[in-house]
Amino acid sequence: MAEQITMPLPVREALGRDDFFVSPSNAVALGLVETWPNWSGGKLLLCGPEGAGKTHLAHVWAATSGARIVAADTLSGADIPALATGPVAVEDVNAIAADPDAQNALFHLHNLVLANGHSLLLTGTGDPKYWGLTLPDLASRMMGTTVAALEYPDDTLLKAVMMKLFADRQIMPPPDMLDYLLKHMDRTFSAAQDMVARLDDLSLAEKRPVNRALARRVITGS
Repeated sequence: MAEQITMPLPVREALGRDDFFVSPSNAVALGLVETWPNWSGGKLLLCGPEGAGKTHLAHVWAATSGARIVAADTLSGADIPALATGPVAVEDVNAIAADPDAQNALFHLHNLVLANGHSLLLTGTGDPKYWGLTLPDLASRMMGTTVAALEYPDDTLLKAVMMKLFADRQIMPPPDMLDYLLKHMDRTFSAAQDMVARLDDLSLAEKRPVNRALARRVITGS
């Protein structure tokens, strides 16, 4: 009999408003996003740990506002005047700290979007004060933007996020497995993303279901 080849299923990340789990760690940020179009100065900055939900909120806002979503590190090659004809969400601004061209492009995009009467959403990992932007005019624009901070997750939110990550991969883990994982992993969004990916990879490689036994093997490295 020919060996069966297991193909990984595509990961379909759910990024709608109904898929965003609200907890004390992100409720303020969500509330500020939902105050659009009444943002102070027409702009808002989302910051927080990796995987905290900044991209998800950017998509929620884009669905409401019709905004385009672009990565900050692609701006140096972008048509800035064309982008500025509507609302824009710029992701991962912290990633261009060492890219003067991208910083200059973002500075001009910021000014043009607002001058055209549109709104601007910015996202980045960590506190904007420590992004290390080297263009003084851009750094001052960031400091003059209302900041919505997403915090590290509580247990309820982390469990809900893990369920979503599994669902994105079309996996339905047994209920007791999530509590087991939370007891044995770092309680961060990035750790949750890594754990789900590792479980999915091992499940596919060995053609075994995702369950507590498989989780124990991933955690112990056995």
